[in-house]
Amino acid sequence: MMPVSRRNMLACLGAGFLTGGKRLKAMVPQDETAGHRAVDGDDRERVDWVDQLTINVGQKKGDIVGQDDKAIQAAVDYVARLGSGTVKVGPGVYWLRNSIHLPSGVHLQGCGADTVLTKIPSQQVALAADSDWYDQEITLAGEADFQIGDGVTLFGKNPHHGGAQVIKRTLVARAGKRFKLNEGLRKNLWVSEKPTCASLFPLLTSENCSDVLIENICLDGNLANNANLNGNYGGNIFLQDCKRFHIRNVESRNYNGDGVSFQICHDVHVEGCHIHGNQGNGLHPGSGSQRPIMRGNRLEDNNIGLFWCWGVKHGLAEQNRVHGNRSQGMSIGHNDTDNLIRDNDITRSGKVGVLFRDDSRGQDFWANRNVLENNRIIDSGGESGIAIDILGNTKDTLVAGNTIRETRASAKRRAIRIAASVERLNLRENVIEGFDIPIVDERSF
Repeated sequence: MMPVSRRNMLACLGAGFLTGGKRLKAMVPQDETAGHRAVDGDDRERVDWVDQLTINVGQKKGDIVGQDDKAIQAAVDYVARLGSGTVKVGPGVYWLRNSIHLPSGVHLQGCGADTVLTKIPSQQVALAADSDWYDQEITLAGEADFQIGDGVTLFGKNPHHGGAQVIKRTLVARAGKRFKLNEGLRKNLWVSEKPTCASLFPLLTSENCSDVLIENICLDGNLANNANLNGNYGGNIFLQDCKRFHIRNVESRNYNGDGVSFQICHDVHVEGCHIHGNQGNGLHPGSGSQRPIMRGNRLEDNNIGLFWCWGVKHGLAEQNRVHGNRSQGMSIGHNDTDNLIRDNDITRSGKVGVLFRDDSRGQDFWANRNVLENNRIIDSGGESGIAIDILGNTKDTLVAGNTIRETRASAKRRAIRIAASVERLNLRENVIEGFDIPIVDERSF
């Protein structure tokens, strides 16, 4: 009999060890959670732990007592150090001088409308000295109420080609008008290009993180006292390169920019939120974001209610109330493909209900293979308003089962406009009411 060595055993197993002429089945449990234990380094957590750490932040009592970003950030950092957990923020108005930075695994929970995060009024000061890309400090030209720990945004122009530069940093040390930054600039800020430092920042932000829940909290951007921060860099909530974020039952209002913006983020869910009164976009699924789900939100009185940015794919927008936004209710364009927009109420949009943007800069940058179905699009635009405007070479679009209605005098308004170069558009079973000329089709067949 051949002696059984480790080598022989492995060889037998690799050859499909036979017993009685039959191959043994792999000894793997059918239920991968059966007998599972938490193992160091295994990030596929399969245990539903009953209790995890909860830290309470309150203005008068709690595990951490305070009314600013330092108190909330301290709680968040403590929970993150232990891997995951919940930070509950009690009632009151919390004045932020910097963003709350959310790491992976954190659940941030407020008390609904009773928990309000807002920000200090912004100020903007010119820089007095050149800073090269490798520098980690700036020098201010004038007096300002900047403090160590403040979040700031540095604005400038590239001295070589004049392009805009936007850099978000935190002030970490001071010597007179010189401030050290938490990170190096990595861009040139030369006084010849008139750079400035402004106390602008998102209220909640995260970068390269995952598995975060934000819920039951009110975010107020203090619009009347703050300068604009473009939605590619800020908002009441701003996420960059994140995964699996859930934003639920949040009120996001009055930001001089976007209400909620996420860039190159995947599997972000925004549900049951009230996003209103923002100067920019209400909800901004940003460049390259995959599989966003935006459901049951109220998007009101923003510039654009829901702005699909560049390359947003396989997303879902359903059962949202999109009302009274100043430009478009929804706007979809540059390489935003394979998305489903269904069962939304899009009403009283300032210019267009749903805009399929024209983008002729690339070979095929149009919003292709999208579905717009079973929506109610009512009273869109001024006298020349359009409910659904399909521009450029947009192709393979299904517009089906929508109710498109005008309850005011018809004027020059149109239900659907189709540009001359649109391809393979499928219009099916839409109900159009109140328009003298329902469809303007510029194509020649």
